[in-house]
Amino acid sequence: MKYRSNLLERSATLLIYSCLIALALLCVAPLVHILAVSLSAAWAAEAGDVLFWPVDFTWQSYEFVFTKPQFLASIMVTFKRVLLGVSLSMILTVMAAYPLSKEKGAFRFRTLYAWIFVFTILFSGGLIPWYMTIRAVGLLDSIWALVLPGAVPVFNIIILLNFFRGLPRELEESAFVDGAQHWTILFKIFIPLSKPALATLTLFSVVGHWNSWFDGLILMNSPDHYPLSSYLQTVVIGRDLSQMTAQEVMRLSQISDRTFKSAQIFVGALPVLLLYPFLQKYFVKGIVLGSVKG
Repeated sequence: MKYRSNLLERSATLLIYSCLIALALLCVAPLVHILAVSLSAAWAAEAGDVLFWPVDFTWQSYEFVFTKPQFLASIMVTFKRVLLGVSLSMILTVMAAYPLSKEKGAFRFRTLYAWIFVFTILFSGGLIPWYMTIRAVGLLDSIWALVLPGAVPVFNIIILLNFFRGLPRELEESAFVDGAQHWTILFKIFIPLSKPALATLTLFSVVGHWNSWFDGLILMNSPDHYPLSSYLQTVVIGRDLSQMTAQEVMRLSQISDRTFKSAQIFVGALPVLLLYPFLQKYFVKGIVLGSVKG
C-alpha cells in the first residue's frame, strides 16, 4: 500500500514537472525563433527554412539595426522613460500605500481615500479627455507625457498596502515606544522588510514602461521622440522607405525584412530579459522570516 502511494506521488510529480517544462518551452520558443531568424541569411528567412536554429549565420541585421539613428534614439527615450517613470512610480506607490495600510484609528479618512483610488480603476474619463488634459498642461511631445499620466499605479498601491498590513504590528509599536516617527518606521522597518514586494512591483513598472507603445504614438508629434515600443510598432506594421537615406535603402535591400524586424524586436526585449534574473531572487524569499522573535 505504501509502495503504491509512493508510486502515485512520483507519477503526479513527474506529470506536474512535465507540464511546467512544456509550458516553459512554449513561452521560450517564440523568442528563440525570433533570435534564429534575426541571425539567419535573407534567403533562408524569406523561404521559411528557419525554425529554432540560424541558417547561414550572419550579423548583417544587427549591424544595420545599431547603425540606424532612429532606433538608437528610441532606445535612449525608453531608457529615460524607464528611469524617470519607475523612480517616480515607486516613490508615489510607497508614499500612498503606507498611510492607507494604517487602521482607522491612526488614519481617520483611510477608507475614503482608498475608495477614491478604487474609483479610478473602475471608471475612466476616456481617451479623448485624457489626451486633451495632457495637451492642456503642455506635456505633448515631451518625456513627461509618457511618465506623469501613469505615475500613480493604483493596482500596485493596493498590492503594497496589503503587504504592509501583513507586517507584524509589534515591530511598529516597539519603534513608536523607542521614539521613532513615521518616516523612520517607513524607511528603517517597512521598506527593508518589503524587498520582495518592492522588487516585484519594480519589475511590473519596468515592463509596463518598456512595453508601452500606444501613448508614444498618440502623444509624440515627432518619430524621433518615439519610445522603443512605439518605434517597433511602426516597424512591424510596415517600414517607410521615405524616411531612410539612399545608403540605408541599399543596405536594407541586402537583408530580409523578416531578419531586420526580428533583430529589432529581440534587441528591444533583451534588457527586460537581462533584468528579470536579478529580481527573481526576491520573489522566493520569505516576507518577514525571522523579524519577530519569541
